[in-house]
Amino acid sequence: MRVAFVSMETTHYRDTPGTRRVERVARRLADRGHDVTIFCAQWWDGYAETITRDHVDYRAVTVSPTVPSFVVRIPPLLALHRPDVVHARTDPPAGVVAADLGGTLARAPVVAEWYGDESIADARFYERAATGPDAVVTPSEMVRTEVRELGASDEATHVVPESIDMSLVRSVEPAEDVDVVYAHELDETANAGSLLLGLAELRDRDWSATIIGDGPRREEYEQQAADLRIDDRLSFAGECDRERKLALYKGAHTFVQTASRAQFATEFLWALACGCVGIVEYQAESSAHELVREHERSFRVTDPESLADAIVDAGEFDRMAVDEDWADYDHDAVLERYLDLYRDLQSEHGLF
Repeated sequence: MRVAFVSMETTHYRDTPGTRRVERVARRLADRGHDVTIFCAQWWDGYAETITRDHVDYRAVTVSPTVPSFVVRIPPLLALHRPDVVHARTDPPAGVVAADLGGTLARAPVVAEWYGDESIADARFYERAATGPDAVVTPSEMVRTEVRELGASDEATHVVPESIDMSLVRSVEPAEDVDVVYAHELDETANAGSLLLGLAELRDRDWSATIIGDGPRREEYEQQAADLRIDDRLSFAGECDRERKLALYKGAHTFVQTASRAQFATEFLWALACGCVGIVEYQAESSAHELVREHERSFRVTDPESLADAIVDAGEFDRMAVDEDWADYDHDAVLERYLDLYRDLQSEHGLF
């Protein structure tokens, strides 16, 4: 299949969850043998219009991320490229509008990738980006609801979650046993203080906990732990690579998710696959609770007191190092969801 991605900014310009997701999907499609091109602003040196990385062709549309020039040039380039499917990132939204026109010229269906981290500065273009393409993909129901509020229909919106590597989950050896683990960048959305307050409620019990992550609020959380007199049983592991994170998850009994914002709680998913019991503190701007809506080994809470109760109640579940219930989120399984959508759209366009 010949797939044209439209993403003015790649991770080389702006490393966001949305840009990373688009490039991951592109690479995995290319690894499967599909013909994949990302139409983007040039990020490489020299005068070559196209450069290939990880079997993906990057086609320079402009020499820098300039919206007006990018939008004008996309439609004729897609018409000449003749892809089977156009897959466009919704930031900037005008890029989707241009990709939609290019898809019409190329007689190809258009999929908009709407991660939820876009900045909605001009609602007019976002409404057109939500309603123009043949399909809009979001990582969660929370983001899907936001897109529907902009006018997209139920039928045109599809949830395709983030994915994980189950073979890696199975292969990593567990780290030392710990009762509770938490992982998030320690920034303004971390809300790790809620976990610390919950753990302080259990000060008279025997427990251990690890916080994974680094960021501008780390010192504040370390001081809070000391003030609550729980720092002797709480370790800050800092930033860890993927294998170390999985080892810590597999050594932990329970993962606590308290972040105030998450279009998709990817670390929570990895931890659940590593056998952790999941505890989610409900947040209005987080989709984390969606993952455990029907999962037995989980608890949903609303404040530090109920979080503390859930940590105690989680003891009813045995420790696990791998939970195969999450195999449907493996990279290959999730990629098939994209391919099924592409095929359905092509069929509707009469291309098969």
